[in-house]
Amino acid sequence: MEKTIHAVINKYNGDETRLMDILLDIQAELGYLSDATIACVAKTLNIPQVNVEQTASFYHFFARAPRGACTVYLNDSVVAGFNGRAAVARAFEEAAGCSFGQVSPDGRIGLFDTACIGMSDQEPAALINDEVFTSLTPARARELVAGLRAGQTVAALKGDRLGDGQNAHPLVRAMVRNNICRRGAIVFDDYQPGAALRRVVAMSSSEVIALVKAANVRGRGGAGFPTGNKWEFARRAPGDVKYIFCNADEGEPGTFKDRVILTELPQLVFEGMAIAGYAVGAQQGLLYIRNEYRYLRAYLEQTLADLRAHHQLGPSIAGQAGFNFDVKIQFGAGAYVCGEESALIESAEGRRGEPRDRPPFPVEKGYLQRPTVVNNVETLCSVVKVILRGPEWYNSLGTAESKGTKVLSVSGDCAQPGIYEVAWGLTVNDILKMAGAQDVQAVQVGGPSGACIAPAEFNRKLAYEDLATGGALIVIGRQRDLLRDVVLNFARFFREESCGSCVPCRALTGMSQLVLEKIIAGQGAPRDLDRLLVWATLMKRNRCGLGQTALNPIVSTIKNFRGLYEQRIKAGDDRFEPAFDLAAAVQDYEAAVAVPQE
Repeated sequence: MEKTIHAVINKYNGDETRLMDILLDIQAELGYLSDATIACVAKTLNIPQVNVEQTASFYHFFARAPRGACTVYLNDSVVAGFNGRAAVARAFEEAAGCSFGQVSPDGRIGLFDTACIGMSDQEPAALINDEVFTSLTPARARELVAGLRAGQTVAALKGDRLGDGQNAHPLVRAMVRNNICRRGAIVFDDYQPGAALRRVVAMSSSEVIALVKAANVRGRGGAGFPTGNKWEFARRAPGDVKYIFCNADEGEPGTFKDRVILTELPQLVFEGMAIAGYAVGAQQGLLYIRNEYRYLRAYLEQTLADLRAHHQLGPSIAGQAGFNFDVKIQFGAGAYVCGEESALIESAEGRRGEPRDRPPFPVEKGYLQRPTVVNNVETLCSVVKVILRGPEWYNSLGTAESKGTKVLSVSGDCAQPGIYEVAWGLTVNDILKMAGAQDVQAVQVGGPSGACIAPAEFNRKLAYEDLATGGALIVIGRQRDLLRDVVLNFARFFREESCGSCVPCRALTGMSQLVLEKIIAGQGAPRDLDRLLVWATLMKRNRCGLGQTALNPIVSTIKNFRGLYEQRIKAGDDRFEPAFDLAAAVQDYEAAVAVPQE
């Protein structure tokens, strides 16, 4: 054990900020992180053991006990449920001889639930020892367990079932499919690696930023902050050491666009990072990518090596003396909150992914307390095309406030789930027609933290000025029980993924789930809906976007589908009203912590 630990730590030069990678690699070698392992890591790195404990205990994919020689993580997202996940789970349990959350008696098979793994266009899907298995059926589940018991490797069980495009690359060999249903004018248009860099070196950093600002490029992660402004803030921030982060953590259930972009166009993403580095004055970039995409690791590392060989990364990029920029890859370990930029930075430094208080913002004090730009994958792709084709061309696409295109991840009850790159301004109905969706009850726009809209709103536009979205659209057919199949799943997801740092998020995600379960069971009281809406306002006091939007699935469906709740609640029925008056009991506490309104 100690020999393995020392070898891994030496691989990362004893850098405690690489604790995430250290623990991931040690777990890959030893199977799990025992108490003795944790103690040895802390001693070797010369850091308090509690520092290692707090990181190892925070992330979903760190195992503190054996999880089986072959560990199955079966996605339990909404879309997986739509496509027969329950039957697949039963087949795994029957074949393995254990329930989910357990390891088979012989220690061979471990079965575990996991949140969305970025495969919503080909569900049900599972990770088996980091290999992705898509479009599972009960028969396939039994076949996989039988093969594992017979001693077959995961690679052998996958066989030649390889996906399209670069999924079939020798360093990937994944059965994942891209499902690119519509190629747009920016991300999935023709691209020659390095062409934008050759243009950039003939410009000053100020000119690059001015070009991005003129194009009105906005962040594609959902908030829509102007990219040029963010770069300018970082460039003006004091200090000689600055960083560029690419946020590829896409943990929002129903989102998988970054997976496809990184599979087919990693050079485009890395070129965007290098351009950002040139503009800001940074020499180091970091791609933070979710652990579920670990199967892309060798391929992405080889891409980086190729770019260095062609002088598109490393020293003197494009022959420009002084333009030095390189990228390293940091994998997460399963935490939705790390999609928030400051939580992502905390994770990259080897700690729990808990959001920081702001200000200061990352562009002032980010990674290692240095100015740091955090951009979304799609944002960086857009910047490259702006350099190549100019702001006027870019501004010719989209709407008045939303320029360019948006890459959408469309899944759920539709004939053609997949990737659609469209100009901002198309309506939800436009997308439903493209995807072959019929008899639609609702559409979840922007993942669980977005809005669940009814058919009366399907004529709304996808744009920052109307329906802003990070990219996920989940189509929900009329055959679904919206509250049980969708809203409850999202409520459980947010309860599980809360980092627990803020009291409203820690308490109310759990309390709202319990109230929702009570309503679905027909035991709700009329006042329950009012209670949920009041709690949603309290959630706005949380530190990060996850906490602030965690009750959105409930709030938006109460707003747009209130009748579904009222059907389960008999008006005036007080049988299930609590005898204990919570509001009265905490009235003095609420007064003590009340925030004065300006």
